[in-house]
Amino acid sequence: MTVAADTPAEPAVGEPRPGVEVRRASAVYVLIAGVLGLAAALTLTVEKIEILINPDYVPSCSINPVLSCGSVMITPQASAFGFPNPLIGIVSFTVVVATGVLALANVRLPRWYWGGLAVGTLLGAAFIHWLIFQSLYRIGALCPYCMVVWAVTIPLLVVVASIALQPQLESGVARFIHQWRWSLVTLWFTALILMILVRFWNYWSTLI
Repeated sequence: MTVAADTPAEPAVGEPRPGVEVRRASAVYVLIAGVLGLAAALTLTVEKIEILINPDYVPSCSINPVLSCGSVMITPQASAFGFPNPLIGIVSFTVVVATGVLALANVRLPRWYWGGLAVGTLLGAAFIHWLIFQSLYRIGALCPYCMVVWAVTIPLLVVVASIALQPQLESGVARFIHQWRWSLVTLWFTALILMILVRFWNYWSTLI
């Protein structure tokens, strides 16, 4: 008499696989956002180390009086939690890259995972809005690499939240917001660009 080995039961034919199914386009964006955000965070970390080694070092992203990473890096806001902000980005975007790779490989992650990632991305979006305010109205300079993080985080929040909230997007207010999500993202980018133009118009006008 033989004893069957304890092996995971395979889903029956036609039975849905466990986990959340992610569209390929969404998986691709998660991966791209993770790569871009991670590259920006790593670059900022390297530049920060160079400044610590040599206070006279001029970062590669210090282009003019407005687009100046160096002016931003030396402020208290650049280490909001007692350590350089890019370290948060390195950890966070590494998770996003890994998630994008798994999604592209058709690995169905559980809904709680996508929910946790959505909450984390929401917190990250709240943090970058604080940084945007600080950059525009307190520091008076913009960090190009930081702006890359701004640009990928908001669409990433939309994509991840759409994946995590799939069952809730079939009706009600959530469905309405979901249908107009990319219009809202476009409105966000437009508002941000206008804020930057208005805030630094005295400088931009000298370039015309």
